[in-house]
Amino acid sequence: MGLNVESLKDIFGQRPVLCDGAMGTVLYGRGVFINRCYDELNLSDPALILSIHEEYLQSGAEILETNTFGANRFRLARHGLASRTAEINEAGVRLAREAADHLKEKQAGDAWVAGSVGPLGVHLEPLGKTGLEEARAAFTEQIAALFEAGADMLMIETMPALNEAREALLAAKGAAPGLPIFVMVTVDDDGNCLDGTSPAQAAALLTEWGADVIGCNCSTGPATVLTAIEAMREATQLPLVAMPNAGMPRAVEGRNIYLCSPEYMASFARKALKAGAQYVGGCCGTTPNHIRAMKSAIRAIDAQARADARTNTADTSGIEVTGQPSTSLATEVAPVPLSARSRIGALLAEHAFVSLVEIVPPRGINCNKEIEGARLLASLGVHAINVPDSPRASPRMSAQSLCIQIQQHTGIETVLHYTCRDRNVLSIQSDLLGASSIGLKNILCLTGDPPKLGNYPDATAVFDVDAIGLVNIVRRLNHGLDIGGNSIGASTNFTLGVAANPGVPDIEQELRRFAWKVEAGAEYAITQPVFDLRLLETFLRRIEEFRIPVIAGIWPLTSLRNAEFMRNDLRVSMPEAVMLRMAQAQNPEAARVEGVAIAREMLTEAQPMVQGVQVSAPFGRYALAAEVIASVLPETTQLVR
Repeated sequence: MGLNVESLKDIFGQRPVLCDGAMGTVLYGRGVFINRCYDELNLSDPALILSIHEEYLQSGAEILETNTFGANRFRLARHGLASRTAEINEAGVRLAREAADHLKEKQAGDAWVAGSVGPLGVHLEPLGKTGLEEARAAFTEQIAALFEAGADMLMIETMPALNEAREALLAAKGAAPGLPIFVMVTVDDDGNCLDGTSPAQAAALLTEWGADVIGCNCSTGPATVLTAIEAMREATQLPLVAMPNAGMPRAVEGRNIYLCSPEYMASFARKALKAGAQYVGGCCGTTPNHIRAMKSAIRAIDAQARADARTNTADTSGIEVTGQPSTSLATEVAPVPLSARSRIGALLAEHAFVSLVEIVPPRGINCNKEIEGARLLASLGVHAINVPDSPRASPRMSAQSLCIQIQQHTGIETVLHYTCRDRNVLSIQSDLLGASSIGLKNILCLTGDPPKLGNYPDATAVFDVDAIGLVNIVRRLNHGLDIGGNSIGASTNFTLGVAANPGVPDIEQELRRFAWKVEAGAEYAITQPVFDLRLLETFLRRIEEFRIPVIAGIWPLTSLRNAEFMRNDLRVSMPEAVMLRMAQAQNPEAARVEGVAIAREMLTEAQPMVQGVQVSAPFGRYALAAEVIASVLPETTQLVR
């Protein structure tokens, strides 16, 4: 009956494993109000519970938790159901098992049933020894029913204090001998259990008491759970499990709404697995859509692991990207072909060499200089203008405003940089819908510089999603859907770009993130400024298995001080030979000339390797950018061989 610890290892090994999400949240969303006993629905509405289990399995979950979180005598007594404790728990296992069996019958994979055991809902500390004994008896009663009904494992979850976790764990060892036991604590805003125990202390104690898998769930959202998992990893060698809320609920028109998007939960899954967790899933506020997004993230990680394994056994490199489209609540619409979405899209589709110049928005409301710069560049044949979004976290005119003014006054196309730093997922979708409606056709998806880098380090960052999550949002909008799967009526038809940094110190992480961006739907990439062609060559070679068009960033240096700033403050890889050339310039004009010469050399040598170039205009010197890019403009319409 059930699994044991060894069979758990045989089945899952050390690979990432996806658990399901919330049961109560989905029930609430289907109109079951909170005055009902959700656990009792196992008896009165089994078809509803079964359908939710099956939806989680269709989303990719491998472990189903039974609908028994509150099915202990203390909580059930509030509804006059204490005498039906065993019956409710047995029904909970039976329904989850039925869903798992349906999956297996369809030959769609295997799933496993975890008996859910939540806190008792009473404060144990004042009860003393008698109270702890009563608590253990209540846990024993529930766990024995789950065990007898055939649960594969136990999920003791959302434990607020270590004394209650200990009683539940000891009850499990007595009532369900040999069954794998997962124990998860919950933490507050300060990152500690509600009794003040730190995650590291909790990990050490739960390991000592004999848990098989430990971790953190619920809490105040992904960020606090991730911090707890990182601390636990330092204190134990046991497998870890992480299942956070989808953020803290917000009251909206009388309903509690969780605002963390599926993309953000997918980002959390990647970070939690990197931090040492093996099992991930969701708690309050998470739905099958969240689990589906997390499954996509895990597929990408699995692909990376397989690629790494191949690299260790053969002379190969790269990342295999797999995945499948998620199902939606509304019918998707296909965006128009890339060649019809924008001038940039058409050039990329035709394999033509793309030329871009970056123009930074002004700090005030007058953008005449920027518009004149764009007009100059358009006259030279530059294909589009890139407009950064508050670079270095500094307050400037909105990139969207400058983009539309440039297009209106000069006719040249723009590429809107869009960051996640300042917007939640609601604002992101609103901005992007607005951008599409006013004729902006190209989006570069960026995470964004944190506020501490800018003029206002105390400003609050949002980061509901990162660049990978943002790509997912834009891709969905391109298919006529918002992140909730609701129709927006038509495709936004954006040409979707991302950033890449061949010179970042942790190149393996950069490659993983780049692969995830491509999987999410990126159609081209623009690199950080290139001064070391060897790094660019290596990066391009490493992404061959998931290659999209790459546009090389080129920065004409203006002085030695500018080069030092790029290397030391912005962490741009800058060869000593470049530094020496700038140091040897005798005066500012000589430095400017040398900077242009270096940029032209980088552009000329990079041109055969990439599908385009973006030249920056340092300090608003658009003539400098024009001087660099003019040398290749006559060749930009030639097809790349």
